[in-house]
Formats: sequence, structure tokens, C-alpha cells
Amino acid sequence: MSSFIITCPNCNTQFEPGDSMREEIQKELRGKMADWQKKKDEEFRLKENSLLLQLQAKDEENRKQIEAEKKKLEEVIRKSVVTDFENQLKILQQTAAENEEKLKEARKQQLEFLQKEQALKTREEELQLTVQKQLLEEREKLKEQLQKEEAEKLSLKEQEYQLRMKELEKQLDDQKKLAEEMRRKSEQGSMQLQGEVQELMLEELLQATFPFDKIEEVGKGVRGADCTQTVRNQFGNEAGKIIYESKRTKDFSNEWIEKLKADMRTLGADVAVIVTQAFPKDMDRFGEKDGVYICSFAEVRSVALLLRNALLKIADAKKSQDNKGDKMHMLYDYLTGSEFGEQWKAIREGFMSMKLSIQRERDAMEKLWKAREKQLEKVLLNAAHIKGSVEGIAGADAINLNLIEDTDPLLLD
Repeated sequence: MSSFIITCPNCNTQFEPGDSMREEIQKELRGKMADWQKKKDEEFRLKENSLLLQLQAKDEENRKQIEAEKKKLEEVIRKSVVTDFENQLKILQQTAAENEEKLKEARKQQLEFLQKEQALKTREEELQLTVQKQLLEEREKLKEQLQKEEAEKLSLKEQEYQLRMKELEKQLDDQKKLAEEMRRKSEQGSMQLQGEVQELMLEELLQATFPFDKIEEVGKGVRGADCTQTVRNQFGNEAGKIIYESKRTKDFSNEWIEKLKADMRTLGADVAVIVTQAFPKDMDRFGEKDGVYICSFAEVRSVALLLRNALLKIADAKKSQDNKGDKMHMLYDYLTGSEFGEQWKAIREGFMSMKLSIQRERDAMEKLWKAREKQLEKVLLNAAHIKGSVEGIAGADAINLNLIEDTDPLLLD
């Protein structure tokens, strides 16, 4: 290597560079390059982490694109660092003139490197902006897709709900039709069976309500009412007879009345009752029509009780008329006899004794009441004096000294 002289720009001292100086310059340059490369690697790592965090939500295509860009940036940085380092080594190995030229070239390259670094930063920022824009676009697309999927799910749920409602409505209509069919079949059932069921319930009801009466069922095929009730008094004697006809149809027939009246004459009954589900057109509840009582099954207990009590009273009245003449003579002899006179005398003496005792107690209480009334008047008079004195001193509204309320009716009398 040819020798050359280096002139100091400050003191114009000329000297020849040695190996130690070259090594020191190389060491210094290597250190600076290492620090710069470390700093750039750290910045690149931070930017790389930031890009990785921002690009996690992107799909595989965007990640591949960013990875490619990252590799390109790494390659550019590595090539730039290696080129600059090699240029610096070549500068130290050339002559003084070449060294000066190389220094200028190094400054030029350093300037270019700084420009490249600035361009790289600008490119990184542009890339970051591009990535942000792409992320926003992808986020909007994903949001629209999610909204679309959610709308489709809601639409499917709405369709399922409508289908389910239609199924329920169909099931409900089917159930209504089935119930209507069952009701129609039930109504079309045997009218005779329905009537027999009501007859049995009527007999059980009468037997449970009047256990001492005689309830008899009229057999099938036998002319007459459905059942008879023989009314008995407390001594077991017969007081009358009630016959019942049970009907469970939709329409009332006036022929039932004439038939039951004929049965009543045949059986020697006193009262006839028709227990029916349908009433005549001029009736809507219990009543009497052409000498026959008509009621519903819900009213039959009350109707039977009223008619039975009426028969018992009629029987008692009839019984009291038996042997009326003999009873009149016996009653006259008893009232004019000494037994009745002595008993009445004893009653009169007891009455007079009780009356005198009550009068004495009344006189004593009136005397006591008068004494207490005088005491009360004295208390009220003194209280009125005190009240007048206090109101004259303190005023009428200062204190309430009333012993009684103005509206008390008992104390104002």
C-alpha cells in the first residue's frame, strides 16, 4: 500500500496514518455500525411486533403480503448495511487521495443511506396506513358479513317461529275439530241413557236429603212417574206423596204436564214435579204450570224441601181438626177447673214479685243517678270557671280545657 500524508484542517499539521489509527477508525466505525444496526434491529423488531399485533385479525392472504413486505425490508436493510460496511473498509485500504475521495463517497453514501432510511420510514408509514386501511376495510366487510349472517339467522328463526305457530294453530284447529266431533257424538248419544243417569242422580239426591222418607223407583215399562217420595213426619207417619218426572232433552213438551197429572191421580199423589233441562218458552227457572211444578236439577233439592214442609204443615193442620168437638169440651173443663186456676195464680204471684223487685231496683238506680248527676254538674261548673280564668289570661286558643267534645250527643243532652 502506498504511503500518503494527511493534513489536519485545523492546524495544518501533516502526518502519515498508521495501522493503529486505521484499526481505531475501523473499530470506531464497526462500533457505530453495530450500534446503528442494533438500534435499527430494535426499531424493526418493535415495528414488526406492532405490525403482527395489528395484522392478527387479517386473513391468510394479508399475512402473506405483510410477510413478503417485511422480508423485502429486511433484505434492503441488510444489503444497505453490508454495502456501507464494505465501502468503509475499502476507504481505509486506499491511498490518501483515494481515502479523501472515499470519505466523500462515504458521506455521499451516508446521505443516500439517510435518504433511504427516511424513504424507508416513509414507506413503512405508508405501509402502516395501507395496512390500517385494509384492516378497517376487512373489519367493515367482516361486520357486514356478521350482520348479514345475523339477519339470516333472525330470518331463519322468524321462519321457524312462523312454522311453529302454524303447526300449533294446525294442532289447535285439529283439537277443536276433535273436541267438536266428540261433543257432537256425545250429544248424539243415547237420550235414554242420559235420562236414566239423571233419574239415578235424582233418586240418590232425594234419598240423601230426606233419609226418613220413602223413595221408590218406578220400574221400566210401568206406567207412571220416574220416582215417588212418601213424606213422613218425625213420628214416622205418612204426611203426603210427591211424584217426580225426570227429563233431559233440548226441548220442553207440554204433553209431559198432562201425563204427569194423570200419573198423579193414578198414584194418589199430592204434588207433581218435573225435573227438566229445558224449560217452557214462558219460563226460565222454577215455577208452577197447570198444577205441576217445573224446576231444573240444580233447583230440585230446594223445591223438594219446600214442598215437603208444606205437606207436613197441611198434615198437622188436618190432624188438629180431628175430634175438634171433644177437644173443645176438654179445653173448657181444663180452663174452668181448679188446676188451671192454681197454676195461673202461681204464675201471677211470681210475675208481681218480679215486677216489684224491678221497680225497687229502678228507684234505687234513679236515686243514685240523680246524686251522680249533681256531682257531675258541680265538676263541670268548677271546670268552666277555671277555663274562663285561663282563657282570660292566656287566650282562648292557648290551651284546650274542654272536658267533653262539643259534638258528643250523650253529654250534650
